[in-house]
Amino acid sequence: MWESVLLTLKLATVTTVILLVVGTPIAWWLARSKSWWKEAIGTVVALPLVLPPTVLGFYLLLMLSPKSPLGSAASSLFGHPLPFSFAGLVVGSVLYSLPFAVQPIRNAFEAIGERPLEVAATLRASPLDAFLTIALPLARPGLLTGAVLGFAHTVGEFGVVLMIGGNIPGETKVLSIAIYDYVETLQWREAHVLAAGMLVFSFLVILAMTVIDKRMRRRLG
Repeated sequence: MWESVLLTLKLATVTTVILLVVGTPIAWWLARSKSWWKEAIGTVVALPLVLPPTVLGFYLLLMLSPKSPLGSAASSLFGHPLPFSFAGLVVGSVLYSLPFAVQPIRNAFEAIGERPLEVAATLRASPLDAFLTIALPLARPGLLTGAVLGFAHTVGEFGVVLMIGGNIPGETKVLSIAIYDYVETLQWREAHVLAAGMLVFSFLVILAMTVIDKRMRRRLG
């Protein structure tokens, strides 16, 4: 049981860090770009919101298969095929949780408006300086929201992790898979313990999101 808990926390932590590193520039570009095709990119990023997890997991299996060009390159890089490995879980989790991180960060960047960045430009700040010293600090509530949502969503994943990772103890057997296993084998006590823990965790996440949202509204107001 604890092996699955620790593996899930490890997966959620690694995924959240990658989501912030990858999702923040994507959110900045979506918030600032005037390109006509930015919404098409935004739609692609948001696809996991409506796409069944098994569909995403199925195409990830095909894309990361050692027989595909991308899968072959990844196998050479990591020294083993990505499907049914922890690295494969990370790839699937990042793609599946990406919109949950990008959207609140994008909203925070859009809420900043043009004025602070225009003032920074008049003070001869470079675009990178303005981003690091003005945009990021002002968007901190959105970054925190994106991190919390990305972490929580990764913890609760089932379909994608089952498709891309399978059920390998110590390697890919995360909490959601462990609960499913316990129910299948009629181990109700273990299933109750993990399910109750997930319930409490979900409550705390929603409470945290409510507090963050109120503070952000108060700050902007």
